[in-house]
Amino acid sequence: MSRAGLEAARAKMEAAGVAAPAIEVFSSFYTQLESGATGVIREESIEPLTDPPMLDDVAVSDEQARAALDQLVVIKLNGGLGTSMGLDKAKTLLEVRDGLNFLDLIARQVLSARAEHGARLPVLFMTSFRTDADTRDFLTRYPELAVDGLPLTFLQNQEPKLRADDLTPVEWPDDPSLEWCPPGHGDLYPALEGSGVLDQLLAAGYRYACVSNGDNLGAAPSARIAGWFAQSGAPYAAELCRRTVNDKKGGHLAIRKVDGQLILRDTAQTAPEEMDFFTDEFRHPFFHTNNLWFDLVRLKEALVERNSVLGLPLIRNEKTVDPTDSSSTPVVQIESAMGAAIEVFEGATAICVGRDRFLPVKTTNELLLLRSDVYDLDEGGHLVARTGHSPEISLDSAHFKTIAKFDERIPHAPSLRDATSLKVRGDWTFGRDVRVVGDAVLDDRGVPQRVADGAELGQ
Repeated sequence: MSRAGLEAARAKMEAAGVAAPAIEVFSSFYTQLESGATGVIREESIEPLTDPPMLDDVAVSDEQARAALDQLVVIKLNGGLGTSMGLDKAKTLLEVRDGLNFLDLIARQVLSARAEHGARLPVLFMTSFRTDADTRDFLTRYPELAVDGLPLTFLQNQEPKLRADDLTPVEWPDDPSLEWCPPGHGDLYPALEGSGVLDQLLAAGYRYACVSNGDNLGAAPSARIAGWFAQSGAPYAAELCRRTVNDKKGGHLAIRKVDGQLILRDTAQTAPEEMDFFTDEFRHPFFHTNNLWFDLVRLKEALVERNSVLGLPLIRNEKTVDPTDSSSTPVVQIESAMGAAIEVFEGATAICVGRDRFLPVKTTNELLLLRSDVYDLDEGGHLVARTGHSPEISLDSAHFKTIAKFDERIPHAPSLRDATSLKVRGDWTFGRDVRVVGDAVLDDRGVPQRVADGAELGQ
């Protein structure tokens, strides 16, 4: 059945107009899936990475930095809807603060870097069929963003969800759109190639790319890192941050024992019985930020040499065809991580950066931090920390998980500059000018409660 399944999946992708490179990558993964591959990376097969280069130790001249930045393209992953936060449009359209959303701040960061360094510095957004129209419509507010006739967006690919029982493309007549899924952000490379954007960039004289998640406002264009990467001569580099006890979920780099190659291991590639190793911040002291740098020329050469299939590790994701209905048909989604490309390029490296390069918003906990006085927003769209620490935020998911519930209960962010932690259990609404000092806990009292205007919480 699996041979017929692959043929049916390829035909379905061709009929939908999916680009040839993406179909070849899918076919390669399908063959691995058919053979029983899980993508699990065993602890015994790797050595921890304990001494990466530190950005603080890097010396780059202004001239070197400026020259590298002028050959750089910024790419933002922008395919997500933010459904886990109750959104039904591009997540980057969510207001961060002061009436500005992620796209506003990304645009300002790019325009600010251009003005400061006199660089071309185009920005491209990899969108999905669900986010492309929203993104393009919004970016008309920034007509100066377009550079060298390059598009502002290019589409990530889509692939069929496969029935878990026989690996044939699932059918779901009630909502045929649910028959498709994104291939994970490892699709970046075939999407760049299949869209023609990679060739456009090379023809326009661009040599380097830096890629990051659209919801990570810390990953602003950096002339210093661009200069370091250009000087290194490396084909590929990943930004790392030092792990804390709160950084247990993110992937990490490690050294593969058999050949000394740097590789990425994500949660989905870790055996359940080895999660203690994965989450140990002392054994694996650095986490992967998903801020990546790569040489466009070397990427093109690798894609040509490998017939568009870089050979990233498979991630097998088991779900139901309708993610909101656990009784719907079980399916397998084939995914890959763009950061796993580090193992494709001999000489790939990594660099440890400051925590200011990693400010993701995955939940309303992080959103509250960015909206609070822990950060200032400068004219260039950068969030600047006002304190030397970031308080731990834990909001009751029953009442604060979605943006609608969050905005209803916290219309005005409390002062968190002097806070160590804020834990909210139960249904609480915050008044104006609330201040949190030290550790504060609001317990569930069974009925809705209100924090009074001007109240001080904590010790």
